[in-house]
Amino acid sequence: METNLFDRTFRDSEGTIVIAQPPNLPLLVWLAATLLNLAFTSGTIHTALDAIAFGTLFTWAWQELFQGVNYFRRSLGFIVLLGAIASRIQW
Repeated sequence: METNLFDRTFRDSEGTIVIAQPPNLPLLVWLAATLLNLAFTSGTIHTALDAIAFGTLFTWAWQELFQGVNYFRRSLGFIVLLGAIASRIQW
């Protein structure tokens, strides 16, 4: 069976349309670190949580970019990766 662009963009290897998935460990750690970062607004803990949040979001985006189940998930990883890096650039 020949696949078209829609299939390659939104379907996984089993033919299921995949747009959202349950969060994996890096995404859960990013969410927890980001929420804790709201409570600790300064100091060493804030800096450490900020680094953990960035590192885990970067890891999640990298995994999606290179191991995503379809083109949509890989594009999502690419966009998040660019956004995470852009958020760190000092203008």
